[in-house]
Order: sequence, then structure tokens, then C-alpha cells
Amino acid sequence: MDPRGRLGKWPVYRQLTGRDQLGRGTAARSPGTEAAAPRTESADRVVSSICPYCAVGCGQLVYVARRDGTDAVTQIEGDPDSPVSRGRLCPKGAASKQLVTHPGRQTTVLYRRPYAAEWEPLSLDRAMDMIADRVVAAREQTWQETWQGKRVARTMGFASLGGATLDNEENYLIKKLWTAMGAIQIENQARI
Repeated sequence: MDPRGRLGKWPVYRQLTGRDQLGRGTAARSPGTEAAAPRTESADRVVSSICPYCAVGCGQLVYVARRDGTDAVTQIEGDPDSPVSRGRLCPKGAASKQLVTHPGRQTTVLYRRPYAAEWEPLSLDRAMDMIADRVVAAREQTWQETWQGKRVARTMGFASLGGATLDNEENYLIKKLWTAMGAIQIENQARI
């Protein structure tokens, strides 16, 4: 049997028969290992960012490569200079690259009319106008200036449930907006 043949390609065989008995050097090397390169190697630049998943605000390094005239995210890793996370990311943060690169990512506004079975694309401007019109109408229709003889200046026509993907500053501004509009039912997923 030829040791350079099939057996010679197995790292364990090379470890047992060669000089690298501990398997820490050449015995552990394979063509796949030799061809491997860091996922960050192809990046043209690195951009500092914040993880979008929760209000902790872990620092991220976003590796960006220029491909066909457009920027493409090649990798996202924890930022070791971040005082919040010191380079560590939770499993969701470590997988956040798929938020911007996954082919199934939703990039258009979809709207389903009442009683309709299908979703239809809608422009962002039209969707924002529809939301604003409905919020104003709900506020006007359900406004309570007094309740049981006491001034309350509130609306029970809408509520807000914020997501944990917002940071503290965004949650603060959303809370201020809804409170100024008279809403009293304001909650956040991060607190529930």
C-alpha cells in the first residue's frame, strides 16, 4: 500500500506516521485548510456599527467589499473596542449579517387590504401617509378630554408596543411621541 496514496491524504495517518505526532502542524494541514482564508480578508473597509437586535447596544465591525460598483457586506463581527460588549456578540448578533444579505429579506412595503387574500406592494411614501392619516383619525375619534369629571386629555384609540431592536434613545423618542399624542398604553418588548 502506498503511504502517499489514499492513506497519505488522511491527517490522522500523517500524524501517526510522520514527525508531527501531536497533530499541531503539517499533519493537520489539508488542501482545504491551505485554501482557507479569513472571511474578513476580502473586505475593502471596516465600518463600526451597533447590533440592531436589542437595546444593549453591542459594538459591531461591518466588513464591506466593493463588488460590481456597489458595496456588499462580507462579514460582521464583534468590536473589541466596544465598552459595552468588548468584542462579544450573542448568537443573534453574530448572525446579523443575514439582515442585510439574505435573499429572502423583505425590501418593499406590502399591504393587504381588508378582506383581501393577497398582499400588494405599496410605495413607502404612500404607506407612511396611510399610517399618519389613520393615527390622526383614531386620535380625533377617541379623544377624551375628561373622564368621570376629571381632566385626562388622552386617547384610548391606539397603543404602542415597541420592539427590542430599538436602542434606548429611539425608545425614549417613541415614548415621548406617543405620550405627546395622548396615548397611555405604551409598552416595549424589552420590558415584557
